[in-house]
Amino acid sequence: MRNDHDWPLPLYSAAQVRELDARLIAAGTPGFELMQRAAHAAWRALRQRWPQAGAVTVLAGAGNNAGDGYLIAELAQRAGWDVRVLAVGEPERLQGDAALARGAAQAAGVAIEAWHSGAELRGVLVDALLGTGFAGELRPHYAQAVETINGAGLPVLAVDIPTGLHADTGCVAEQAVRADLTVTFIGLKIGLFTGDAPDWVGELVFDDLQAEPELVAQQSSVARRLAGSAVPPLAPRARTAHKGSFGHVLVIGGDRGFGGAALLSAESALRAGAGLVSLATRPEHLVASLARLPEVMCQPTESTYQLPELCARADVLVVGPGLGQQAWGRSLLSAAAASARPQVWDADALNLLAAGSVELPADSLMTPHPGEAARLLGIATAEVQADRPAAALALARRYQAVVVLKGAGSLVAAPDGRLLLCDRGHPAMAGAGLGDVLAGLLGALRAQGLEAFEAAALGVWLHAGAGMRQGELGRGLAASDLIPTIRQLLEEHAPCLK
Repeated sequence: MRNDHDWPLPLYSAAQVRELDARLIAAGTPGFELMQRAAHAAWRALRQRWPQAGAVTVLAGAGNNAGDGYLIAELAQRAGWDVRVLAVGEPERLQGDAALARGAAQAAGVAIEAWHSGAELRGVLVDALLGTGFAGELRPHYAQAVETINGAGLPVLAVDIPTGLHADTGCVAEQAVRADLTVTFIGLKIGLFTGDAPDWVGELVFDDLQAEPELVAQQSSVARRLAGSAVPPLAPRARTAHKGSFGHVLVIGGDRGFGGAALLSAESALRAGAGLVSLATRPEHLVASLARLPEVMCQPTESTYQLPELCARADVLVVGPGLGQQAWGRSLLSAAAASARPQVWDADALNLLAAGSVELPADSLMTPHPGEAARLLGIATAEVQADRPAAALALARRYQAVVVLKGAGSLVAAPDGRLLLCDRGHPAMAGAGLGDVLAGLLGALRAQGLEAFEAAALGVWLHAGAGMRQGELGRGLAASDLIPTIRQLLEEHAPCLK
């Protein structure tokens, strides 16, 4: 049911969605009508996913999320299903539209009883406990209800967002509902796509509740989704084009024992369309480079003194794949940092940057995974994962660079506060070398004329899309498998000829 081609691009915080909801009400759509639309959307999704279930148990809290749940129960009751609501929150606390929703469920004959740990659960479980109102940790009775839901072995639909998942960060509480299906409304919440979210949201369905596009367009967002319709293309190539027209990428890396990382980056840059690719690496890797990549100009590099001339001939530097943190890698990184060329820093270049060994040049792009991001920010990896959007923006501002924070829901952040999120990818991508492929790809896109933020947007989208396509084959994905698929996707997105 997930059809993200039709989804909007803006991603919102919980507060921004509440503000959008208020705008719709102020413009003339009653809040109870919006609640009814949400219930109908969730009920449609539930019936489509589990048409033969015949029974629904709604676990309701004490806010508007509970109101959605009561109205779902009413719809199921009128359809002849076996329905009941277990009230986890105190029903007398319900106010406004949520109270009206409870009254509608009662009028339809829905059985409503107080939740207790021994309550029987049957059919599809509907999580209508907290929604986007969750923050911090769950109160004990809510935590017990969540534990019961997860242990029931029954299908679970989460209304708007699974209870215990933070709508702004994708971080989960100690207890959180693990949904099979989440139906979210009005605006897409950023926390549904990054951090821990992919393991808790399940299948995602979005319904805008017939919100007026003009009103939605007025609402600010915290980020935007990367989608094929929004990522920048490369321009078509003139028929008179030649290798000097599309940039020269120099990959610097490959200490002893890590030569493969540098080769992967060089191959990726070559296949992504860079006109020329050079590789500065240990002399021991010359034979392997010539055998695997005869098109790449491999430059055996023993010392720093050889690097300035190589940098001067290049248009973009990709620094860090397999670089290591020993004297050889440190000296090459220092020489690269002295170059005025646009640069992509990855892997040990970032670890050495975090250690204070060097400063990042201007007009750079960095690609940390969460552990590297934590070292760069001087915090724990868990803190990065607890709020990935904030961590990505903090890195971009601190280092005045475009940042790709890798991981589930990869983020692209700029120093001026722009933030993009990639919700593509596949768990088969959990393997070594994929970051090296991404670094080379970004270098090639920069060499072909894209600015750092544009290159990061297109590169991350291509890389994740290739992972999705290759991931369909299952486990055992090798980093080099992505390279021909990236080339294919790039041609589909931006054909070489008009």
